[in-house]
Amino acid sequence: MLKRSVHLAFVLIGATLGFYLGPTLFQMLQQPPIGLVDVPAPRYIGAVLGALLLYLLTYWFTGNVIVRWIHWSEERLVKIPAADTLFGAMGLIFGLIVAFLIEPPLSELPLPVISSVLPILVSALLGYLGFRVGYKKRDELIAIFTMNRQGKDRGKKEKESRDNVEHKILDTSVIIDGRIADICRTGFLEGTLVIPSFVLEELQHIADSSDVLKRNRGRRGLDILNKIQKELNMRVLIYEGDFEEVTEVDSKLVKLAKVLSGKVVTNDFNLNKVCELQGVKVLNINDLANAVKPVVLPGEEINVQVIKDGKEHGQGVAYLDDGTMIVIEGGREYIGERIDVLVTSVLQTSAGRMIFAKPKLLEKAL
Repeated sequence: MLKRSVHLAFVLIGATLGFYLGPTLFQMLQQPPIGLVDVPAPRYIGAVLGALLLYLLTYWFTGNVIVRWIHWSEERLVKIPAADTLFGAMGLIFGLIVAFLIEPPLSELPLPVISSVLPILVSALLGYLGFRVGYKKRDELIAIFTMNRQGKDRGKKEKESRDNVEHKILDTSVIIDGRIADICRTGFLEGTLVIPSFVLEELQHIADSSDVLKRNRGRRGLDILNKIQKELNMRVLIYEGDFEEVTEVDSKLVKLAKVLSGKVVTNDFNLNKVCELQGVKVLNINDLANAVKPVVLPGEEINVQVIKDGKEHGQGVAYLDDGTMIVIEGGREYIGERIDVLVTSVLQTSAGRMIFAKPKLLEKAL
């Protein structure tokens, strides 16, 4: 059935082209050196010859190829998201409207061939460009429509305040980390939390991993998101758009932050640097954790429990309640005990704060 429809379509196209171009072609053939005799009803003869020619071409050479191409196009169109199709169609319609507006002056050109063929070519070109522009700009348009829809049923004052609310875009690492839920509970993080669909897909992929550690991390991230949505008083927006021309999730987050004029919330050091280089504001929860850690100065006394031995000979390792590592010189023999230690130095690194100390008992003996 499809093959017959293709043949019929090309027959109609050939008949149309022959009907309009037949008189011109026959007139050219009547000129020397060919000198063809005058042909009666050249439009109808041209229509018949054009239909027959395109029918033979599609039947002998390209019939099966066109059918396969139509099947392939149908499969691809079914897989395209509805939003992409909608905005592409809107761009196509806009391009055809522009082509329709400029068609009259093109039809008045002196040469008949140009005046009849050029409007078709211009319509095809503008329609294609309109479709591509609508398809490429779909994410920006979706963001605009989403923002507008949120303020339709509210007053002017509420709308202005909502427009000033910043969007906080969560990346995969900060969701899996889990501390974002505690920060939201305290009320220090304001605005709308934006969870992109491609981040959810990455979390689901991690949760379905065959590796036990990755699977647990992915499931923990999904549990944190459910907790934020159901238990915390935070506005959460699931961003359904995607940037198909970009493959890396971090690059998509940076581009989304530019589209929404928001901030990226992360604990990834590399993503933090990329955002800074591209002028995107970033909130690193590791920086927040370091900022609120209690300040420990050399000479202060701390009571800790030695957990394990250190890398160097005789060292012991302990941790504060906030996770800060304490390296105790000569603390290996106190593993499993709680002892008082004196701080000797504090080292601040990009990974966090590290404290060096020695047992107070050893200090007294000296």
